[in-house]
Amino acid sequence: MDKILGECLCGNVKFEVENEFDKFHLCHCKQCQRATGSAHASNLFTRVDNINWLAGADSIKRYDVPNRMISNAFCSECGSGLPYLSLSGKALIIPAGCLNGKPKLSPQNNIFWSQRAEWYDAALLANPVAKFAD
Repeated sequence: MDKILGECLCGNVKFEVENEFDKFHLCHCKQCQRATGSAHASNLFTRVDNINWLAGADSIKRYDVPNRMISNAFCSECGSGLPYLSLSGKALIIPAGCLNGKPKLSPQNNIFWSQRAEWYDAALLANPVAKFAD
C-alpha cells in the first residue's frame, strides 16, 4: 500500500496513513473557520483504523464542541490540527494540511459555502499575481 506521512508543526506528533481516502471536503462552516483560524477546514475522511502513530500520540488534545457534532484534535505543544476519530466513531478525519505528501483524492467539494468568510470572495478576485505569491 502507498503510505503518506503526517506530522504537526513542531514535529512532536508523527503518523502514517495509507493513501486511501473516501471523502475530501473543504468545509466553510463557521465552526470550521474558528477551529482552523482560516477560511475553511480541509478534511480527508478514511476508515477508523487507517493510522499508525509513530511519535507523540500522548501530546494530542481533543476538543468536542458541546451540543454539536464537531471536534478538533491538535498538538498540545504547537496547536497544529491532527487526525481524530469522528464523534460517530465511523470515520477518521485527517486535516489535509498535516500531511507531508499529496493525497490521491482531490477535494470533492466546498461544503457550507453559504457560510464562507465574508472576505473570502475578495481574495479569489484579487490581483492574480498576489493570489499565487510565494
